[in-house]
Amino acid sequence: MIATTSATETVETPLPATRKRSLNLGRVRDYAVLIFLLALIVALSISTSTFLTLDNFKNVLETATPLGMVACAGTIVIVSGGLDLSAGAIFLVASILAAKVSNDVSPAVGIVAGLLVGCGLGAINGLLTTVGRVNPFVGTLGTMTAFGGLAVVLSGSGLIFIEDPAFGNVADTQILGFALSTWLLVVVALLCGFLLNRTIFGQHAFGTGGNLVAARLSGVPINRTLTYGYMLSGTVAALAGIIIAARTLSISPAGGSALIFDALAAILIGGNSVFGGAGAIWRTMVGVLIITLIANGFNLLGVDPIYQQVVSGILILVAVSSDAWVRRSN
Repeated sequence: MIATTSATETVETPLPATRKRSLNLGRVRDYAVLIFLLALIVALSISTSTFLTLDNFKNVLETATPLGMVACAGTIVIVSGGLDLSAGAIFLVASILAAKVSNDVSPAVGIVAGLLVGCGLGAINGLLTTVGRVNPFVGTLGTMTAFGGLAVVLSGSGLIFIEDPAFGNVADTQILGFALSTWLLVVVALLCGFLLNRTIFGQHAFGTGGNLVAARLSGVPINRTLTYGYMLSGTVAALAGIIIAARTLSISPAGGSALIFDALAAILIGGNSVFGGAGAIWRTMVGVLIITLIANGFNLLGVDPIYQQVVSGILILVAVSSDAWVRRSN
């Protein structure tokens, strides 16, 4: 830190000891997450001969696609001080509507309709938690339940099949040897990173999540910032749902809740703060890879999937505890 003493002289003012300690703890946490990911890769490489194969690598990326998309957009919401528990339900509603419109009109129209519905449901979350002043946890828990019920009604509680195989192109088209869905994950991650780190919206998101009162006094459009974050989350959740539907040409009104909780786990395991005002997309993607590799490794080794939940739960507790530890040092 530099303090000015005259027009021509500056002196170095050392950072407070608590601030230095907080920065060091934050770096240790970042390094620990990366080291854990590297150790996981090494352990799986040693324990199974099929892990380091191109086919398995592609499988890991395709498995990570919907989770990574929802987690990246969810990171922006959390950085802004919000929380979107309804992304999994939006995932279902949008994909079901996309499938039905595809059958009635065309796949292209169905995909666009699904994305618009996701954006609209995200806007409802934004307005509910800003204009309506409902706590984000309570508000999105309520919309999660409502949207989930809507998905069941729209599907008739049964599996919906997509009649036109062209719908599957959004997931199965190969580009440079990788599925289009994998490239869409890369685009979503890069877009979310750009929004957070290179735009005014990102500055407003960090400001809103870091100190709501200070952001309001500084003229930050808080309601607009939060609403845009929820709209992005809803749109990306819809895209993830459309990709899942495209892979099997069918969609069932179940499974969305598991996706959102895995996404929240990835955000936290990656080292993002649950309290808002701090976070990074690269951390989220590290968390996504950790969760995906644990599942992939357990599958290759024939380990009971229930143990994946145990490991993920322990990692979440460690991540949240370390975040609280860093914050107490500020």
